[in-house]
Amino acid sequence: MLSLKRFFTPLVIAIVALLGIAVHVVLRFGVRPWPLTDSGVIQAADIPLLVALGWGGIPLVSGLLLKALRREFGSDLLAGISIVTAALLGEYLAGTLVVLMLSGGETLEQYAVRSASSVLAALAKRMPSVAHRKVDGQLSDVALADVAVADTLTVFPHEICPVDGTVIEGHGQMDESYLTGEPYVLSKAPGSQVLSGAINGTSALTIRVDRQVVDSRYAKIMHIMRESEQRRPRLRRLADQMGAIYTPIAVAIAIGAWAWAGDAERFLAVLVVATPCPLLIAIPVAIIGSISLAARHGIIVKDPAVLERVNACQVAIFDKTGTLTYGEPRLVNVQAASLAADELLRLVASLERYSKHPLAAAVLRAASAKSIRLADASEVSERPGAGLTGTVEGRAIRVTHRRAVVEERAEWAARFPPPAGGLECVLIVDGDYAGTFQFRDAPRGDGAPFIEHLGAKHHIQRIMLVSGDRESEVRYLADLVGITEVYASQSPEQKLELVRAETRRANTLFMGDGINDAPALTAATVGIAFGQNSDITSEAAGAVIMDSSLRKVDQFLHISQRMRRIALQSAVGGMIASAAGMGFAAAGWLPPVAGALLQEFIDIVAVVNALRVSWVPASLTDYDGGGAVDANSRGAGKKR
Repeated sequence: MLSLKRFFTPLVIAIVALLGIAVHVVLRFGVRPWPLTDSGVIQAADIPLLVALGWGGIPLVSGLLLKALRREFGSDLLAGISIVTAALLGEYLAGTLVVLMLSGGETLEQYAVRSASSVLAALAKRMPSVAHRKVDGQLSDVALADVAVADTLTVFPHEICPVDGTVIEGHGQMDESYLTGEPYVLSKAPGSQVLSGAINGTSALTIRVDRQVVDSRYAKIMHIMRESEQRRPRLRRLADQMGAIYTPIAVAIAIGAWAWAGDAERFLAVLVVATPCPLLIAIPVAIIGSISLAARHGIIVKDPAVLERVNACQVAIFDKTGTLTYGEPRLVNVQAASLAADELLRLVASLERYSKHPLAAAVLRAASAKSIRLADASEVSERPGAGLTGTVEGRAIRVTHRRAVVEERAEWAARFPPPAGGLECVLIVDGDYAGTFQFRDAPRGDGAPFIEHLGAKHHIQRIMLVSGDRESEVRYLADLVGITEVYASQSPEQKLELVRAETRRANTLFMGDGINDAPALTAATVGIAFGQNSDITSEAAGAVIMDSSLRKVDQFLHISQRMRRIALQSAVGGMIASAAGMGFAAAGWLPPVAGALLQEFIDIVAVVNALRVSWVPASLTDYDGGGAVDANSRGAGKKR
């Protein structure tokens, strides 16, 4: 059976109100009055307005009455009283306009603020629905729910791993960065652990299932995401905050005027003037203009409420990878043993340009930065897990990892530099140890000045660094950018609980870019996602910085400040003007019709002022990014 509720949604009510107003305007010109009773007439042009008032006014006013019973006195409650007042006064057009404002605003709100299911749907969509099970050498596709512990599965190149397991055949790489917080593509060989949700590289891997699908890392993220969405902090909107004060004052003045004069028309006149259009229209106009302005600067606002709240945040919480770092390894140290550092870099880079390993790009960037001219290489071979070999200008070059060399030549262990954080590769030239390259996920050059800027210009009282990466890596970055409060090796569950605890004490701003950040983004007062790497992260965040720039975060903060300033000008100025009008109406100097005209004039001025927010100012930031850290001048490294 078709539910009647679908005919009375805010969208349907807004459409009916809009059509009613349009038909009213058409009928008003050239249509004669239609006799309704012997004692009066009703204009034909008023009929569509009456339909719209009945269709939309009754459910809207009923909902507002329920709010009043729960002692929720927002600006929309006064609008509900105005609808009833307008109907009693015969001001059908004014009443229909209020219906349109209420239903239209609610429709925009529902459209702009995603439901809890959107993030979960994005999570579910990302995972494969089937797995390739291997039995007696034969592959067959089975539903993911039918996969059992100890089953053997094959993960094809570029597929998403469906379960947590252990590699039993094959060599390759997997990108687990969005799940673990570590920014590197990790090598996989027999015995390596794999995580559900990780993206496989170019080689097929055969894995043994270690956990049921419902117990996998990805399933756990979905579970805490669902829980986090259900407990999302509800932000009290600016219009509601102001309406909670304005509404009872307006009603009290109207009742007082009625009681003092003994004339119900005074009550109606006061409420007509008091209709809070500056709150209902000017503030949404300012918000929509700010959303447009942000979009022109590469900032997508997913939840309009964050524009109202971000500058009230006192605690800034950063994820590490992709927010304060670039999310990719950089060559930060060349430990040369038998050759000059630049010559070693030239030989290795000449070979690495034939490799698809993620560290190869870092080596080539370092060689390019020094304008090193590369040579041709021959006999290039790269076996997964064994490293890269080849010949450059007649010299045999091998790029591998510490463990492989120690297994072959244990006596060389003393020649290696001490193990450090990050990644590393060991270099062998003509059969002899030639040096070690060390890599790290480089910090953003403007990270340290931005951290300082947040406290000085945006009143952030505490700054925290929370990451799934290792303690050494997180501490290294924290020291570079000037953050003292550090939480490393944090699982999504731990991040979520930490953000919840902080949000209970003060408003929080969380910034991250990985799937493992999605629950924390949802739990924070305001969540900002960096980049377009994950649909899940973008859905969970209130705003998305498209090009992963810290300067864009500062622009977003200034857009919010500007929006709030202009919105308050319109709202407070409109309410002051309305209050003056209420005084005249209460004294009997302003009849209802004149009061309606005055309110329309106030509305126009408030809305025109609110439209200023979409004008592009000369500058949207006071952050110059000075004192940038040279990303290539720091660091240390792990294994290839």
